[in-house]
Amino acid sequence: MTRQHQISEGITLFNSHSFWHAHEAWEQLWLHSSGDEKRFLQGLIQLAAAYHHVKRGTLSGAVRLFDASLEKLAPFEDGYLRVRRTEAIAVATRHRERVVQGETIDASEYPKLAFE
Repeated sequence: MTRQHQISEGITLFNSHSFWHAHEAWEQLWLHSSGDEKRFLQGLIQLAAAYHHVKRGTLSGAVRLFDASLEKLAPFEDGYLRVRRTEAIAVATRHRERVVQGETIDASEYPKLAFE
């Protein structure tokens, strides 16, 4: 399976709210990457993990992972590794604030990533 296929597979899983499986798909790439690519993939993995925590209701874990993810993804241009994520990051930033306030996030509000 090619790197691009694994990234795309992770996005499909993320967009279907299978956050744990998206995390696992990207982690396989992350284990064999380095430098900027490794940091970017770790940001995606942490974003998926944050939403996995939101889904499970473990909000303190979600906040910590939102923070880590948003920090790692911030330096990268939209479209890095062909991943369109600007809207998802904006939504995740708002969701992080809501989670801090103790609000729940409905699954219909989860963000979507896109693959070019």
